Amino acid sequence: MAVRSNLDLSKIYRAPVFQTRSARDAQYELSRQLIDHGLRWHPGDVTASLHRRELDRISLMILQYGTEVEVSPLAFDDFALVQMPLRGSVQIECEGTSIHIAPGEVAVVPPSCTVRLLWEPRCEQLILRIPNSLLKAGDWDHYRLLQNADARAGNCKWEDPAYKMRPDLLEQWVGLLQQAVAMLPAGATNPLHPAWLNHFEQTLASFVYAHQPSMLESAQHAREAEASALGYRPGQCPQLDRLESYIRGRLFAPLSLVDLARAAGVTTRTLNAICHRHRGVAPMTLVRNLRLDAARHRLLSGAPTSVTEVALEYGFGHLGRFSSYYRERFGELPKQTGRTLKEAQYCR
Repeated sequence: MAVRSNLDLSKIYRAPVFQTRSARDAQYELSRQLIDHGLRWHPGDVTASLHRRELDRISLMILQYGTEVEVSPLAFDDFALVQMPLRGSVQIECEGTSIHIAPGEVAVVPPSCTVRLLWEPRCEQLILRIPNSLLKAGDWDHYRLLQNADARAGNCKWEDPAYKMRPDLLEQWVGLLQQAVAMLPAGATNPLHPAWLNHFEQTLASFVYAHQPSMLESAQHAREAEASALGYRPGQCPQLDRLESYIRGRLFAPLSLVDLARAAGVTTRTLNAICHRHRGVAPMTLVRNLRLDAARHRLLSGAPTSVTEVALEYGFGHLGRFSSYYRERFGELPKQTGRTLKEAQYCR
């Protein structure tokens, strides 16, 4: 009851879809509103009702059956369901996992899960239907990289079966939920700008997606790796060793910041911190410096070659910028290095 008293759901309650004492009518209407499903009614009075409002792409519903009922929906691929009992309890069985949720708790049923729900008598739930299309794969590429998760159809792939939201996240979730209800229009049209409404819905969907157990575990591992990496003294950082080995093996190839982070096994933010702490420069500057070092070594080797050939060999397509970077790093132009070497060889 605490959740219901803390939420103003009047805008949803003012939008009834149906109310019936017929089990057959209830199943027909719910199949139209949500998804085809099987229902097994236990003895008792059927007092099924549904209230529903649309934010834009997210649906907010309040559903009750009255009597005890078992619900077996068909598999759904394009949306997730967030369920929060307002009174009574629900048991969720999903792929070998059994979850019991009571008022004050929240459960998430991701797409592509085979699920069975057991509603106890007089249970009433607030249910959010969140389209998977709100989660754009590109927005989560960095974190999905840490998990080795795959994109599917341009959207994010959920990693976990049905799960219960962690208690320490419920206050933030209820705050987002109350904001969503407040954003429901009082009239026929929503006065909010469509772009802002879309942004808010993406935020709400991302909150649910980001706080599934595997994502939280992945984030914790990343934080631990960052703390471990930054704890190394200069010259004793294995992440930096992996990074520099990776760069030296690709001195002529185009490299991105994501490539470097993947090679080091850390986030881009951690990579930046490691490079500044141990080398005093940003990651891409480190790439340039290692290439310049290799180019200088080549010029000092005495091998017959031109400055242009050396520049191109180590990934510098613009000779003027190569010369400028070279002088900044070594205090002389690359042609001066070659000339000095020849003079030293002549004197010998």
